[in-house]
Amino acid sequence: MSDADTAAGEHQEPQKGPESRPTPPPVRNKPAIPNGVLGMIIFILTEIMFFAGLISAFMIVKAGTDGGIWPPLGQPRLPAEETAFNTAALLVSGALLWWASRCFNQEPGKAKTPMLFSILFGVFFVGFQGVEWTAMLGQGLTMTSSTHGSFFYLIVGCHSLHAVVAICFLVGQYLMLLRGTLTRNALSTATVFWYFVVLLWPFLYFKVYL
Repeated sequence: MSDADTAAGEHQEPQKGPESRPTPPPVRNKPAIPNGVLGMIIFILTEIMFFAGLISAFMIVKAGTDGGIWPPLGQPRLPAEETAFNTAALLVSGALLWWASRCFNQEPGKAKTPMLFSILFGVFFVGFQGVEWTAMLGQGLTMTSSTHGSFFYLIVGCHSLHAVVAICFLVGQYLMLLRGTLTRNALSTATVFWYFVVLLWPFLYFKVYL
């Protein structure tokens, strides 16, 4: 080998092996369910178990009454017909929020009107429940008057509390929508909570009022 070949070999750059290549940054996959929605679903599952326990206890007590008569003799009957109308108002609220969610995906500004009316129908539902409670208290149905009154105010009251919290949540999201800061994940989280309140109520209505 000549001196020229030796000099050329000395200046030849070493070849890079596979291990010397830069490692690409890890790709973070987008979660199938947003964290806020997932957290709300877990919360709802615990609330479903809570209401299932209340309804189970109520059905056991109701089945143990003399002659299967419910409500017990001397206790006022619940206004099933009027509450059916209120139930329809709550279902309309849920449908409007579903429509608002669809509009938000296309153009956020279009979601303002259906979301506002969804909140108003929800407020109407809670307000009507308050009127109903006032009437039942006037007829002597209280938490201590009988097991009928105890279960009525406990079950319906817990649902009304959830409805009030959900409405406050929706109002907060609506204000963010007006400011243009509402995100899809935040709206989805509030929507899931309101769907729970809306869909739970018909079940409670048929079990408690009918």
